[in-house]
Amino acid sequence: MTSRRTAIVTGASRGIGHAIALRFHADGWRVITVSRTPPPGVCPWSRERTHILLDLSDLDNVVRCIEIMRDMLGDGALDALVNNAGISPKGLDGGRLNSLETDVATWQSMFNTNFYAPLLMTRGFASELAKARGAVVNLTSIAASRVHPFAGSAYATSKAALGALTREMAHDLAPLGVRVNAIAPGEIDTAILSPGTPQIVERDIPMHRLGTTEETADLIQFLCSPRASYLTGTEIPINGGQHV
Repeated sequence: MTSRRTAIVTGASRGIGHAIALRFHADGWRVITVSRTPPPGVCPWSRERTHILLDLSDLDNVVRCIEIMRDMLGDGALDALVNNAGISPKGLDGGRLNSLETDVATWQSMFNTNFYAPLLMTRGFASELAKARGAVVNLTSIAASRVHPFAGSAYATSKAALGALTREMAHDLAPLGVRVNAIAPGEIDTAILSPGTPQIVERDIPMHRLGTTEETADLIQFLCSPRASYLTGTEIPINGGQHV
C-alpha cells in the first residue's frame, strides 16, 4: 500500500495558496499549512490540526514554523513544499511603493516573507524533501521582470531574488533528488487585485481575461508530480501572454 503523500503550503488561507492546498487534499495528500490569517470556514486540513497561524515576516516565526511542522511530519518525508506566502503592501492611497520613498522596515518585512522565508523553509526541510525525492515550488511574479503599475519596488525585487534563489537551490538540491521550480503569476483572480486591474486585462493581456486560482493550482500540482520529473531550475510564467 502506497503511503499518503505530504505537502506543506505557506500562505494557504486564501487565493493561490488556498487553491493548491484544496487541490492536494482532494488528491488524497496530507496537507500542512501556515498563514498569518485563519483559513476561510473549516478547511479539511484544519480538522486534522495541521494548520499553523503565524506571520512569516518575522524570521523567528519561520524557525518556529519549521520546528512545529517537523513534528507533524511523522515519518520525516516531505513530498512537496510550496512557498506561496507573500506580501505586497500599497501606499495610503492604494498606489505602488516606489524605490525612493519606501521605508527600510517595509523593505525588510517584504524580503523576510517573500525571500527569506522560502530560503529558510527549503533549507529547513532539505533532508525531509530528500527522503521523499520531493519537489519545491516557489511563487515569484510577473513584477519580478518588469515594472508593474501596482506592485512596488520592494515586492518586485524580492520576487526577482526568489527567482534567482530557485535556480541556485535547484543546483544545490539536485544531488539529493529534490527538484526546485518557480511559477511567475500575472493577474490572477483573487481578493487582493488592485482597482486598475481591468485596464491591465484589456490593454496588456492577449487572452483578455484574468487567470484563475484553479489554473495556477494545476500548474503547481504538475510541478510536484512525477510528470515533471526532469524539470528543475525553471520559472514558468502563467499570465495569459502578459509577458510577450
